[in-house]
Amino acid sequence: MSQSVPEYVTGHNLLAGKNVLITAAAGTGIGFSAAQRCAEEGAARIVISDIHEGRLAKAQAEIAERTGVEPITQICNVTVEEDVQNLVQSAASAMGHVDVLINNAGLGGSARLVDMTDEQWNVVLDVTLNGTFRMTRAMLQHMQPRGAGVIVNNASVLGWRAQQEQAHYAAAKAGVMALTRCAALEAAEFGVRVNAVSPSLAMHPFLNKVTSDEVLEKLVAREAFGRPAEVWEVANVMVFLASDYSSYMTGEVVSVSSQHP
Repeated sequence: MSQSVPEYVTGHNLLAGKNVLITAAAGTGIGFSAAQRCAEEGAARIVISDIHEGRLAKAQAEIAERTGVEPITQICNVTVEEDVQNLVQSAASAMGHVDVLINNAGLGGSARLVDMTDEQWNVVLDVTLNGTFRMTRAMLQHMQPRGAGVIVNNASVLGWRAQQEQAHYAAAKAGVMALTRCAALEAAEFGVRVNAVSPSLAMHPFLNKVTSDEVLEKLVAREAFGRPAEVWEVANVMVFLASDYSSYMTGEVVSVSSQHP
């Protein structure tokens, strides 16, 4: 039997005074919810980026209407190094510095391995893994000299568990997990923390468009609560990792899941 969705958690100023940058924050997914939650948790300034200009402007307006905080926006394609450098530099300039980076950009798809083309493999790896690498590299160049900062990456339980037709996405997310651990060790001596969340199934309209009802039903059936996570339930854990409440955590991948084998 499906458990009901809990009440939305009100903000407790966990990010009071923090400057936050979030990638892939347009649309209705985890990135948008993370931006809204950061605003509700008292973030001083927020920069949101995405590759979709129209959706980004809409996200800006919706967050401002819901929270009273109007994010700064900038177009960024995380597969383009020039875009990444421009985003980090512009965010640092606009906000003075960046305290928190949430690496949310990722791309999925479905294909059996024997049928998967090089292009299908490469585009998922380039956005999901290489994009996280590029953003992390650029942000560490900003945070390490300051001796402070937090990076939160978005991984997936598929980095640990197998699923048919998801070899490219699972490989990319496993890479994000390994990147998180290695980056955390290198950044620790500079006072910078790097962690990741690993959601199982967070429901939003875009997921419905790219995933069949049959697959979604099977995935939901594996969740102990009998329902997918709300995107804000994943964003809440991102906020925790971004906050000082997780000050002793680095190199960790936190599962946001009720999934069972």
